[in-house]
Amino acid sequence: MELEPSPKGLEAEYRTVFTTASLVFLQELVSTFDEEVEQILRLRISKKTQLDLSGDLPGFLEVTAPVRSDPTWRVRPVPQRLQRRHVDVGDLAPCDTQRFIQALNSPAQGLQVDFDDGNCPTYHNQIKGIHNVYRAVHNQIPNAPQISQAPVLMLRPRAWNMVEHNMMVKGKEVPGPLFDFGLLMFHCGQRLFDCESGPFFYLSKVESYLEARLWNNIFLWVEQKLGLPVGSIKATVLIENVLAAFEMEEILYELREHSAGLNCGIWDYSASFVNKFGHREAFLLPDRSKYVNMEKRFLRSYMDLLIQTCHRRGALATGGMAALLLPQDTNSAPYRAVLANVTRLKLLEIQAGVDGFMVYDFGLIEHMQKLFRLHTSGNNQMLQLRDDLTVTPGDLLSMPVGGVTLYGLKYNIAVGILFIDAWLKGRGHFFYRGQVEDSATAEISRSQVWQWIRHQTQLEDDGRVVTRGLVTGLTQEVMEDVKCCRTVRDEQRLSTATAIFLEIVRKRDFPEFLTTYLNLDHTFLSTHAKQEAGRVEDMPCSKL
Repeated sequence: MELEPSPKGLEAEYRTVFTTASLVFLQELVSTFDEEVEQILRLRISKKTQLDLSGDLPGFLEVTAPVRSDPTWRVRPVPQRLQRRHVDVGDLAPCDTQRFIQALNSPAQGLQVDFDDGNCPTYHNQIKGIHNVYRAVHNQIPNAPQISQAPVLMLRPRAWNMVEHNMMVKGKEVPGPLFDFGLLMFHCGQRLFDCESGPFFYLSKVESYLEARLWNNIFLWVEQKLGLPVGSIKATVLIENVLAAFEMEEILYELREHSAGLNCGIWDYSASFVNKFGHREAFLLPDRSKYVNMEKRFLRSYMDLLIQTCHRRGALATGGMAALLLPQDTNSAPYRAVLANVTRLKLLEIQAGVDGFMVYDFGLIEHMQKLFRLHTSGNNQMLQLRDDLTVTPGDLLSMPVGGVTLYGLKYNIAVGILFIDAWLKGRGHFFYRGQVEDSATAEISRSQVWQWIRHQTQLEDDGRVVTRGLVTGLTQEVMEDVKCCRTVRDEQRLSTATAIFLEIVRKRDFPEFLTTYLNLDHTFLSTHAKQEAGRVEDMPCSKL
């Protein structure tokens, strides 16, 4: 094993996280499962190639039909602390110590402690984040509640597409999720179990039941190594990919001893259509700002099927995140408008049968908990079986009708560039036009721009065709609108982010994940390497 030295200023945290025992454990974990991770990633490529070559569409698998048709199996019931989790705080990057402590003191039932979508995985951020979780679990944070009294921690390691550059095992960079999961379990698993507060996880970007099987094998191995009972670990799988939507029952079956249910979210899932079918004109996704929402057939069917599948098997079904931010003035018309908008959208999810969902703004927590109390009874809605519902492949693959607006194109350009700019600053999310934006919204934004260029889509406003030249010209307009550079370095960084964005949306072949692309980018890596060595003074030091 090779491990990079500590980032500047994190020497004490580094020593706590990377003990001899934790490194031995991590080396064994990675050595045991590294080849299976490689196989999973190769299977993803193979499946995509098969769909491209054949022109086929996904469907419910024949090979697993016996699992779906067997009415007898159920997932193991979740512990008491997971049975009533109406409102989680989402996009909670644990390296942000101040917000992490605020969340621990919030009235939320759960916290999505996010090492993935809402986090920029620099070496500094990963070490700081894992150390903050360690402190919270071991009750070492002043003015924070005991872990048994705090909102339950739902730890979200990176997804399979991410690697950790700062550790190598047997000559290979280690998979990011094994790095995060292994260290969190080694330092916190037993303590969380003893306090009846975990260990609980979110699993990102799972694409098939075989990936769920791999996670289940990892859980069993870790439980045995740490002396925990089988089933101690519980995980909520985020169904963020259209292929996974056809394997939800199988995913639950593979994780039936370890399942905490399934979760649905709008933007990563929508972006996966471009990822898998974006070159097909039949799957042209219209302007998300105008034509894409959870009321559309393909998204409503996905949410309905997820709820039906979970409740049929005794699992919890949770919805996506409310990204809108409440204005400061609680008596203002804008405040009432935002609250009414969030309430309307989340009430649709509650009426569909979800058992919980996420918010970003702490001010929304109690409003949404009250919404659950008014419209549901009991800890959850698992008794709503939705037996009247039938969802077909046609429902799941039905693209909404609509075009492209100039506003939507410029909005997508802005979100894509500002996300890359945030990553170059070492941040995993940012705020724009009254809501939080993270890698999920950045993925759908850059996906749509790429697809609209590919299919030479016309703007509804004036009939102009979306071309490389038009996007380049609009990018300059957008940057003039969002530019708020306090230093020359700020301006240089925004210019770099713009260049990277244009590079991505012009590519002949669609880059599968924006975060993978950035995580392997020389500009990103070299920028944060310099910062970690302490050679950059006018930028934040929490970088890779």
